Amino acid sequence: MKSRFNLIYKAAAVLFILQVAAGCKKSFLDETPVSTLTTDVYYKTEAGFEDLVKSCYPLLRNIYQARALALLGTDLFTPNGYNDPKFATTPANAGSLNQYDAGLNGSLEEVRVLWTLLYAELGRVNTAISRADAVAGMNETLKTTRVSEARFLRALVLFYLVQQWGDVPMPLTETQSASKEAKRIAAADVYKQIIADLLEAEAKLPAVASNYGRITKGAAQFLLSKVYLTRGWNFNNTLGGSDADFTAALQYADKVIDTYPLAASYSDLFPKRSENPLQQYTGAQNDKNAEIIFSIQYNADVLTNKTDPAFTQDVAGGNNLHSVFGGASGPENFPGSKGRTGDYNRYQSVYPLGPAIYRLYDPQNDSRYDHNFLEVGYALTAVAGFKPLPQVNPNLKIDIKAGDTVVYYRPWNQPATTADERGIDVGGTRKYSVINGDEWGGGYNMVNGVAASGFPSGEPVMWKFWQPNIPYGDAYGTFNECVFRAAEAYLIAAEAIVKGAKGGKLGTADVYYNKVLDRALAGRAGTNPERAKFPENIKSLESVPYRATAANITVDLILDERARELLGEYDRWFDLKRTGKLIERVLKYNPWAAKSNTIKEFHYLRPIPQSEIDLSSPSMEQNAGY
Repeated sequence: MKSRFNLIYKAAAVLFILQVAAGCKKSFLDETPVSTLTTDVYYKTEAGFEDLVKSCYPLLRNIYQARALALLGTDLFTPNGYNDPKFATTPANAGSLNQYDAGLNGSLEEVRVLWTLLYAELGRVNTAISRADAVAGMNETLKTTRVSEARFLRALVLFYLVQQWGDVPMPLTETQSASKEAKRIAAADVYKQIIADLLEAEAKLPAVASNYGRITKGAAQFLLSKVYLTRGWNFNNTLGGSDADFTAALQYADKVIDTYPLAASYSDLFPKRSENPLQQYTGAQNDKNAEIIFSIQYNADVLTNKTDPAFTQDVAGGNNLHSVFGGASGPENFPGSKGRTGDYNRYQSVYPLGPAIYRLYDPQNDSRYDHNFLEVGYALTAVAGFKPLPQVNPNLKIDIKAGDTVVYYRPWNQPATTADERGIDVGGTRKYSVINGDEWGGGYNMVNGVAASGFPSGEPVMWKFWQPNIPYGDAYGTFNECVFRAAEAYLIAAEAIVKGAKGGKLGTADVYYNKVLDRALAGRAGTNPERAKFPENIKSLESVPYRATAANITVDLILDERARELLGEYDRWFDLKRTGKLIERVLKYNPWAAKSNTIKEFHYLRPIPQSEIDLSSPSMEQNAGY
C-alpha cells in the first residue's frame, strides 16, 4: 500500500520538476546535462527544497474539495427527496453515505478517494521532512520554517485519517522501495505523533508567513486546540485522552483568540455580492480577513496557483464551493433565467441541505440566515406571456421584466397566510411564487398535495460561498477557502469548558459562545434570537431561544451554533463524531437515515478502502461492522 502512495507522489514530483526545468532560463552557452536533473540532486539545493515544500500545498485543494465524508450523512446535509410526493410509493435512493445502508462499505468511491488523497499528501510531506538534512547552502532558520510547515501538514493529514478510520498506517519517512506492508498503528499513538509534530511546528513557525497562505504559528495553535479537544473526548477510550486535554484545548483556543480578532461582520469573511445578479458587487474580494488563520489558496500566488497534475478532482484549478450546495430547484429554473451562464452560476445538488438547518436560525435577527441562503430569485431577462399555472384561471398569463422577483422563500417562522401575501400561482395576488417553509423540498410548490406552480420551488439555495463575476462551471472560483478562523476557536473554548476545562481568559463557556452569536446578531447584539423548537418538523412554528447562559449551555447548544456559523465548512461529520452525537442527531434530523434506521455504532468509523486491503500483505484488517 505504501508503495502505491509513493508512486502517485513520485509521478507528480517528476512532472513538477520537468515543469520547473522547462521554465528555467539559462544561457545556451551553459552546459547542464539533463541527466543530472534528478530529485536526489535538485532537492539538495535551496531552490529544489523550496519547490518540494511548495508541492505539499496544491494537493490541499483536492483534499478539501473531497467533502463527502465531511458533510454528507450528517444532521445538516441530505437530499430533500423525502418531501417529494412520490416518495411514499417509490422510495428514491439518497446514497449510502446518507442512508448508512449496506452500500457504505470499502468499495465506496468517496471512501477510496479521500484515503488516497490523504496518503498522497502524507507521502509528500514525509519526503520534505526526510530530505531536509541533506539540503546544503540554505539558511537554517528558513529551512526549519519549511520543515515545520511540512510537520504541520503531516499532523493535519493524520488528524483527518485517524478521525475517519481509527487505527491507520502511519509512515513517517519517505518510502523509497516497494512494499505491501500496511501495519495499522493504534489511534492513541497516532495522536501522540500529531501533537508532537504540532508542538514542534508551533515552536518554530513564524507568526507571519513569508507568503500569504503558508502555515503560521497561529495555524499550529489552532490545530492543537482542536486536536486536544478531540482527544479529550477519547472516542471509545482509544485515543489516550484525559480531562487535561480539555484544559489544553482551552489554553490554545485562548492563544488564537488573543491573536486573531473576529471580523466586524460575518459576511466580511465570504465573497461580496448582491442577491440580484443584475446588481452585482464588482470590487475587490476580501479573503484575507484578520479572522482567517489558514485558508486554501486560489489566488495567483506561485505557492498554489496550479492544479495538481497527479489528480483530476480540481480539473479547473479553482474553488468550487460556490457551485455544489444547490437546492432542489436552482436559479437555472427561474423564469427569465439566461440558462447556463455565470450570472447565478451552476448549482449542483452535491451537498444539498436537509430540512433542519434553515430552522436553526432566527431569520429576522441572525445575519447569517440572510447571507447563507438565497431567499429571493430574480428574472435576468424579460419573459412575455409567462403562465404561472394558478389554481384559479389556469389560462392566466403575466409579463415579467428583467429584475422582477420571480420567487420568494418566506422565513420558516413567518409563513404567508393571506391572498395578499401569496403568489398568483396558488390564488394570491403577488406576481411571483411565495413559498412557505413547510412547502420546501422535492421541487414542487405544494398546495393540498398538488404541484401547483409553473414557478420554481424547492428550498432556498445555500449560497454562503457564492462568488459573482466568474464563468459558468463547477470550479472556477478564485476566492480562498477558509479552513481555520477565530470564530471556531471561541466555540472550541466553549466546548472545552463545558467538558470541564478551567481558566478561560474570557470567563465561562457562555461568554465565548455569545461572542460568536453577537457578531451574527450585528446591531441586535445582546438580544435573544429564536430557532425552531423542533427543527426536524417542517410544520411546527414553535420556537426556543439560542442565546447561551451559564445555566443552559450544553454540547447540543454548541453543536447548533457550530452548524449556524460553520455551515458548509469542512467540519460537520467530525463534530458529530467527536462529541458522540452522530447517531442521535442523524436519526433526528436526517430523514433518509431515519427511514432506513440502519446507522449503528460501527459507523463512527469509516470502512477501509477494499482496494487498499487487497493490495496489502499481510492483508490489512477491515474495520468492525463492514
